[in-house]
Amino acid sequence: MNMSRSALLQRLAATGPFGFGASTLGNLYRVIEDEAARATVDAAWEQGIRYFDTAPFYGFGLSERRLGDALRGRERDGFLLSTKVGRLLVPGEAGGERHGFHSPMPFAPAYDYSYDGVMRSVEASLHRLGLSRIDILYMHDLGRVTHGAAHDHYRAQAAGGLRAMAQLRDQGVVAGIGLGVNETEICADCINDADLDVLMIAGRYTLLNRDSEGFFETCRQRGIGIVGAGVFNSGILATGTQGGSAYYDYGPAPDDILRQVAAIEAICARHAIPLPAAALQFVARHPAVTQVVIGTGNAARIRQSAELAKQVIPAQVWRALEELDQATPLS
Repeated sequence: MNMSRSALLQRLAATGPFGFGASTLGNLYRVIEDEAARATVDAAWEQGIRYFDTAPFYGFGLSERRLGDALRGRERDGFLLSTKVGRLLVPGEAGGERHGFHSPMPFAPAYDYSYDGVMRSVEASLHRLGLSRIDILYMHDLGRVTHGAAHDHYRAQAAGGLRAMAQLRDQGVVAGIGLGVNETEICADCINDADLDVLMIAGRYTLLNRDSEGFFETCRQRGIGIVGAGVFNSGILATGTQGGSAYYDYGPAPDDILRQVAAIEAICARHAIPLPAAALQFVARHPAVTQVVIGTGNAARIRQSAELAKQVIPAQVWRALEELDQATPLS
């Protein structure tokens, strides 16, 4: 499927109020039944959502299988689909909780960013999805945040994988390539030596974290798309400080984050704006962001999120939030 980058990004921007992140279809943190998974995808479709993102890692193949089953009967040119490379699934033990997933799939993830690993991963993903093609292919969780001391090893290995991804794009197997990560440092590195189309970046530009603004502007100037993920910073910007256990960046929220969220909540409350509506729209309104994604395994929450995306937020709310950021710089 040959498509220019600008045409791909225009299509991505027009895929609805937000994209559907299918990590929850892999039984992330809790088990959901096949029927609930299908109902969630159906609800997303009913809300006009036409971008769906998954990965082999999500439930060790379960998310890809469920998403493909839910989308297979739909017109293939009517939606965009992304999945990821960087982990191969090898035979393993099924059941229990592994990496946060409660999956019955008898596989285990093994990092492989090599040329051959990417080619094998794409072929396996197409089989699990049961779909004719993948539109966007991301290299998953490359970078020092994930790999620590092993970063240099995997970064060197990824040179082959990025070459494979570029070949798949040139051959029309995929329309676009990029990274799907939780940091911007590896993105800044890779865009200097690989021709990437779009970056999925989780949690690095939110109401609580604006450190990536400079990098986002670089991407805007170079015509590289950004998909904003993790817009709720693991939940605290959805639940607020009164929602019981508050999580920030995959762990319990520290006191300074709770104080920052409380200040944001107070601004939203004065204008009767739901906190998650502000969190979602804050990321989406950045000029460098092409689309945002939200992950949920609940059809009702898909519908609620669609309403949040429609919420009219007055300019004075954005000004107040900007003034808050300038008064107390957010991390």
